[in-house]
Amino acid sequence: MSIPPPPPPSPQPYGQPYGQPYGQPGQPGPPGPHAGPHGWYAPPLTPPKTNVLAIVAFVMSIVCALPLVPLILGIIALSQIRSRGEKGKGFAIAAIAIHGATIAFYAILLILGLSGALDDGPAPKRDTSGQVTGSGSSKVNDIRKGDCFKTGGDLAEYQDKEDGQAALSVRVVPCEQPHEGEAYAVFNLEGGPYPGSAKVVSMAEEKCGGTLLTDYVGNDAKLSEKLEVYYYFPQSATWTLGDRKVTCFIGDASGASTGSVRAQHS
Repeated sequence: MSIPPPPPPSPQPYGQPYGQPYGQPGQPGPPGPHAGPHGWYAPPLTPPKTNVLAIVAFVMSIVCALPLVPLILGIIALSQIRSRGEKGKGFAIAAIAIHGATIAFYAILLILGLSGALDDGPAPKRDTSGQVTGSGSSKVNDIRKGDCFKTGGDLAEYQDKEDGQAALSVRVVPCEQPHEGEAYAVFNLEGGPYPGSAKVVSMAEEKCGGTLLTDYVGNDAKLSEKLEVYYYFPQSATWTLGDRKVTCFIGDASGASTGSVRAQHS
């Protein structure tokens, strides 16, 4: 008896790979217990930092007037930003621009003041001894000891000013005419770097309130109660341009006065 041949093997479905479903070329194997995601991923990038000097320079250019410091810090910050790939270029450029404009502004004012372009009129007339005989415009730095002048504003408001510079010029008049201020001392501070506004104010107060005042007005108690001490002093920008002069003057905050308070012996 003949044994019929076995039936031919069934063909694999179209597209079905032979063998085991895992481990074939081009097919990923089963994930192991510590397997991660397939493929290559770039590590996350750390965002660049903002340059600290750029921020400091920007803040100083706005709130502080230390001469040239914000400008120098801004230039250094730009160099660091280029070499380190940091952020903050806008802050550094703004600091350079703001402080550069500030210096240029004060320089123009000083040039105009020295040239007399800001004067309101001719200079005051003086006799051979230097005493004022006719009113005229004068720069603050040209006020002399014994000059009486109009401040161009209320002394009560001037007292509250932080910069001590109420005006670039005043109108000097003979003391017999109404005036707000009378200069009793003029002196220069020592040179060197600008010591800061607080230090300049301290030095001005110390010297203006010492014997310079009593030597000029005497020891009249009633006079000392009526008048108050004021002073013009150099700012950081004008200091850079050579200004060192402090002008001490006295005035009545309640209004203008006539006549000089100078003692006969001074």
